[in-house]
Amino acid sequence: MVDLSTRLGDHPLRTVLVAAGGTVGSVVDFAATAAFESYGAAVAKSVSAEPWAGRPAPRVASAGEGMLNGIGIQNPGIDVWRAEMGSRLGGLDVEVWGSAVGHHVADFAVVAAGLEAAGVGAVEVNLSCPNLDGGPMYALDPLAAGKVVAKVTAAVAVPVAAKLSPNAVDIASIAKAAVDAGASWVVLGNTVWGAGFDVETRRPKLSGVVGGYSGAPIKPIALRCVWEVSQAIPGVPIVGCGGVRTGEDVVEFLLAGASAVAVGTTHFAEPRAGRRLLGELTAYCERHGVRRVAELIGAAVPW
Repeated sequence: MVDLSTRLGDHPLRTVLVAAGGTVGSVVDFAATAAFESYGAAVAKSVSAEPWAGRPAPRVASAGEGMLNGIGIQNPGIDVWRAEMGSRLGGLDVEVWGSAVGHHVADFAVVAAGLEAAGVGAVEVNLSCPNLDGGPMYALDPLAAGKVVAKVTAAVAVPVAAKLSPNAVDIASIAKAAVDAGASWVVLGNTVWGAGFDVETRRPKLSGVVGGYSGAPIKPIALRCVWEVSQAIPGVPIVGCGGVRTGEDVVEFLLAGASAVAVGTTHFAEPRAGRRLLGELTAYCERHGVRRVAELIGAAVPW
């Protein structure tokens, strides 16, 4: 029998799979559809301090084998989210991680404290937000990213994860700043900036023109991010994320240095993908004599 469990530092997960934020709703509302028993954790959609309306339609569009989205992190705000979801998290068969966003550094801490009070097992800091405190987007600047993570870790007792962006010029420097500021692990990564146009109407596919591109085509980019960070910061716990569709995709992320692997866009086409992915991962391990999935972490063989 293959041991599918893993650890993110001191934090144990029953399997290496994580349901990525933004693809399983609040987790509560997706539980009847998804097979959460296959996951070690599930990340709820990002929440802000105050309600965010998001962008107007169209907000989602297909783009080849991938998907564009410009939803704008629509959410009801942490007070409403906590009132509606907090009492229901304990009834789920999976550990729920909250996701905090904000336009100002202080906002992230307010949201994180509310998420902890609601009962989440960890707080993921989504740094891909516009920085209204001055300077570039938090995920693109080590100093800004570090300030946010430090503020959040000071506000909560649960583990804090930093979700970084593949759009960063030097993602390893951002990861190091986040870890130095107290992040228990980093999530690599997020969507890649993209755009699309309808050739019949000549209109952009998204109302905001530029949005996040996700799906299978970004897997090599996400793998590169995992590899660079794992090489630059040996031993740092990493959740790899981007373009995962098969058990072998999961293996690739583990070989590159991830300790857990998040499944995202695949959920839109296959809500119960986790069950299949674990089966394929188990079959791979059995074929290759791997008794513990953790044996694969960082096990890529260089030329």
